[in-house]
Amino acid sequence: MSTTEPEDVHSTGCQLCGRTVEHLTRHHLIPRARHRNRRNKRMFDRVEVRERVIWVCRPCHSQVHRVLDEKTLEREYNTLEALLSHPDISTFTRWIASKPDGFKPKGGRRR
Repeated sequence: MSTTEPEDVHSTGCQLCGRTVEHLTRHHLIPRARHRNRRNKRMFDRVEVRERVIWVCRPCHSQVHRVLDEKTLEREYNTLEALLSHPDISTFTRWIASKPDGFKPKGGRRR
């Protein structure tokens, strides 16, 4: 996982749903707003905090932030595997994976 977009990121697609889309967004597994948190500083080193990212499509990225707050993301869902284990995230990623690459879901409910 890196903060600079790898050259092959678009050929591998979204790391949550697997769709190949034109633009991917960088999701910080440890939210940037939490980087200066004392607990965070004890648990992770500075490099890991900055570089622990995944590349996801906009619908998946929006769903992650719709379902989970930043504190929960930092403490419980700071790995790709943990995110995929969340029931709402896994349901959404299975659903959107069946849609065409250019598909953009409309709205959705907020937490």
